[in-house]
Amino acid sequence: MASDPLREPLGIADVGGEWIMLAGGGCAVLLQLAHPSVGRGVAEHSDFADRPYDRLIGTLTYVTAVACGTEEDIRTVRRIVGRAHAPVRGSADAASSAYSAYDPDLQLWVTATLYWTAVRVHERVFGALDEASADRFYREFAAVGTSLQLPADAWPATRAAFDEYWSDAASRLRVTPAARRVGEDLLRAVRAPLWMRAIMPLARLATTALLPESVRRQYGLQLTGRNALRYERMMSVAAAVYPRLPVGIRHVVRNRLLRRLRRMA
Repeated sequence: MASDPLREPLGIADVGGEWIMLAGGGCAVLLQLAHPSVGRGVAEHSDFADRPYDRLIGTLTYVTAVACGTEEDIRTVRRIVGRAHAPVRGSADAASSAYSAYDPDLQLWVTATLYWTAVRVHERVFGALDEASADRFYREFAAVGTSLQLPADAWPATRAAFDEYWSDAASRLRVTPAARRVGEDLLRAVRAPLWMRAIMPLARLATTALLPESVRRQYGLQLTGRNALRYERMMSVAAAVYPRLPVGIRHVVRNRLLRRLRRMA
C-alpha cells in the first residue's frame, strides 16, 4: 500500500479496534501453547476448554483496552489480569523449565504471537500497511506486553529485529501432548455457547491456514488443497466486504468491550 503523505500513519488504535482481527485468534493461541512453558502453564492453570467464551472476552478486553482505551481503562484491566496471573507458576519438570505468568520472556512470546497474527489478518483483509504505518503499529504494539511486566527494551527495537526474534523462537517451538490436548479442546469448543460452536468450522479453517507448517504438523492439523482454497475464498469475501462496512459496525465489539470494562472499574 503506497504511503499518503497527507494521512497520519495508522497505529494500534486503528487496527486493534477491528473485530475482523478475531480471525487470527485461534492461530495466536495455538502458537502460544506451542511454547512448552506457556503450554504447560495453560494446561495446569487455565480452564480454556471449560470457559472458552469467558477466556475469549478476557483476552479481547485486555488487548482492546491497551489498543483503544484510556489510561484508566488500562489500569483497570491490568488489575484484572494481574489477579488472574498471580497463581500461574510452576517448577521445572521434564517437559519445560520453571514458568510464571510474570516471566518477561513468556510475555514477549505471547505478545509476539498476537502481533504476528494481527499483521497477517490485516494484510489479507485490508492490504499491507505502508511503511510509516507498519512502523508505528509495530512500536505501539509493544504496549500489549509492557502494560504488564514486559520491560520496554525487551520488545525488539525494529521490525527487522522482530523478524530475527520470531524466526529463532518459532524454530524452537514444541507442542507437548498436554498442549495438543488443550488445542484440540479449543478447536472443538464443545462447551462453548451455541453461536461460538456455529462459527467454529470457519475458525478452525482460519487457524489451520494461518499456522506455520511446522507448528500445524505438530498439532496434527493438515491444510488440504481443498481447505486452502476454501480459506482463500473466505478471506477474499472478507476483503471485499469488511473494509466497506460502516466504522460503527466494524468497531461494535471494541465499543462494547470498553463499556463493559468501565462498568467493572
